[in-house]
Amino acid sequence: MADLNKKELEEHIVLVIKTIYDPEIPVDIYELGLIYDIKIDDDGVVNIDMTLTSPNCPAAETLPAEVEQKVGGMELVKFCKVNIVFEPTWDRHMMSEEAQIELGMI
Repeated sequence: MADLNKKELEEHIVLVIKTIYDPEIPVDIYELGLIYDIKIDDDGVVNIDMTLTSPNCPAAETLPAEVEQKVGGMELVKFCKVNIVFEPTWDRHMMSEEAQIELGMI
């Protein structure tokens, strides 16, 4: 997979991720800052490092599975694996300005 195609695929992956919302917060998980890294190998395997708003997040099982299912179902993606990480620890400053406005924080 050429670098340009990887960049375009990453942009499409972000668009797909932006359709996934935290069930307790009316903002998508990308704008919440929960996606730390997206890696795409030459074979179309995608590894995503994501975090949760807290280790006890009620959506801890459903959100990663939804990301794997939606991204893994994309045409150019062979397989998607989500790795849950807690470093760095998520805080509200990781949210986009759009998300902070939506939640009335700024």
